[in-house]
Amino acid sequence: MLILDDILLSPFRGLYWVFDEIRKAAEQEIHEEADGITLQLQQLYTKLEAGQISVTEFDQREADLLDRLDEIRESGSVLDDDEDDFQEEGA
Repeated sequence: MLILDDILLSPFRGLYWVFDEIRKAAEQEIHEEADGITLQLQQLYTKLEAGQISVTEFDQREADLLDRLDEIRESGSVLDDDEDDFQEEGA
């Protein structure tokens, strides 16, 4: 009976693996984008301290970058919540 179960469930396990890899790739991309925005913020602070940009321009760019970072964090928390829900259903 155990071998029969393995044979019948193998297509579903394969699909689960594919979707899990897609999820991991999406999370990695989100993480890399957040790191890029953090780097842009650091560069922006450096430009302000060096006097290369005005305070008004700094405020506008900073607000845009922080808004995008908040969007990324919110979407990341949605992914984490979905993963927790899936694990609870599987238990």
